[in-house]
Amino acid sequence: MQSYAKKVSMSVVKRLPKYYRYLNDLSERGFEKISSKELADLMGLTASQIRQDLNSFGAYGQQGYGYKVEDLKNAIVKILGIDRPYNCVIIGAGNLGRAISHYEGFKNQGIRIKAMFDIDSQKVGKSRDGIPILHMDQLEEFLAGNNISIAILCVPRTIGQGTANRICKAGVKAIMNFVPLDLDVPEGVMVENVNITDSLFTLTYLLNE
Repeated sequence: MQSYAKKVSMSVVKRLPKYYRYLNDLSERGFEKISSKELADLMGLTASQIRQDLNSFGAYGQQGYGYKVEDLKNAIVKILGIDRPYNCVIIGAGNLGRAISHYEGFKNQGIRIKAMFDIDSQKVGKSRDGIPILHMDQLEEFLAGNNISIAILCVPRTIGQGTANRICKAGVKAIMNFVPLDLDVPEGVMVENVNITDSLFTLTYLLNE
């Protein structure tokens, strides 16, 4: 992983995918350059925020010119690490797990879903769009033998922590967690929580504000 002279705040890191989306769109539309103000207006940020964020990773702009769209997009691709593929598994082949397995964005960004896991005999042994559904008993062996970087966790809350323990013990360092549970993981394991209910509750609050 690329290192930087100073630790970048997580708030900046969280904005990087948004930078990538906007810059990729601009590139596809044929834009060659953009100023910090123009990019800020598009993204709903300030020009100073844009400059501060990007300066966290190096000097990418030119005073009086702005940013070269393609160069900046490619730089962010490298910063995010999406210039190389990652092997991934989905644990839980229910409705949510299957929906995630169909997401084309993963494939487009080099996220390779190698297998799904479940305990339901009606699902195990089948496949979804070429992705095999294996039994949970095979989890550790598969993780050890297939260089899995990311596990997507879509299991019931009652077994969320236990499943996470198995994932971590097998050496996986990144978990995308759809379980409504704060996981306790060893140091060095990264967890990205995706809580759909929390997002809905935020919307209901705003509707009633």
